[in-house]
Amino acid sequence: MRVVLAEGIALQRPILRFPIDSFGRRQARLCALIVGAIALMGGSVGALAGPQVSSTLASQTAPSLDSRRDAYHLQPGDVLQIEVWQEKDLQRDVLIRPDGGISFPLAGELTAAGRTVAELDEMIEQRIRKYVPAAVVTVAVKSTAGNRIFVIGKVQRPGDFPLIGPTDVLQALALAGGGTPFANMNDIRILRRNGDRQTAKEFRYGDVERGRNLQQNILLHGGDTVVVP
Repeated sequence: MRVVLAEGIALQRPILRFPIDSFGRRQARLCALIVGAIALMGGSVGALAGPQVSSTLASQTAPSLDSRRDAYHLQPGDVLQIEVWQEKDLQRDVLIRPDGGISFPLAGELTAAGRTVAELDEMIEQRIRKYVPAAVVTVAVKSTAGNRIFVIGKVQRPGDFPLIGPTDVLQALALAGGGTPFANMNDIRILRRNGDRQTAKEFRYGDVERGRNLQQNILLHGGDTVVVP
């Protein structure tokens, strides 16, 4: 740029040049590195967190094997309340017969004993949907009179006891008040019937008392009989 001061006299204005701010350049470069690192970390964290979150949700929603194994199994003598939603003619109480079967309209004959409530619910619903496509079935246990165990022989209180929750042989003996002074606690037998076949399992109280052979302290099923000679 030229500036005219007087007649024909001109001065050249010097062009000012500012030095590049090296501090600002370093800051810009540092910011770029931070943004890139955050982007990479975000992807890695997401990849790592994904399976963990999925497995956590799955463990919370999926029923565990133990819960399915410990579910109550229906027994002869139990009374069920079976209802089909919005179908008044398909609502009634049903007694499980000694042979383990039940009868229900549109579903016919079914085997209920040995099944869980959820299994029987699904079975009845599948059969009824052949006639009522939108059928929604609800099965509830109204009475567990059939789910009992028996402790007989030389115990303080022989008799039958309701099987409310998981009960092993040692707990059944406790329900019966324990053995009498003349009981042979090392020759106990557990009788179990499967259909027409009956089996006998040994139980030695002395072993279990000492923490040995604990596998013989089995969980009892409805209808089991503990014999204390």
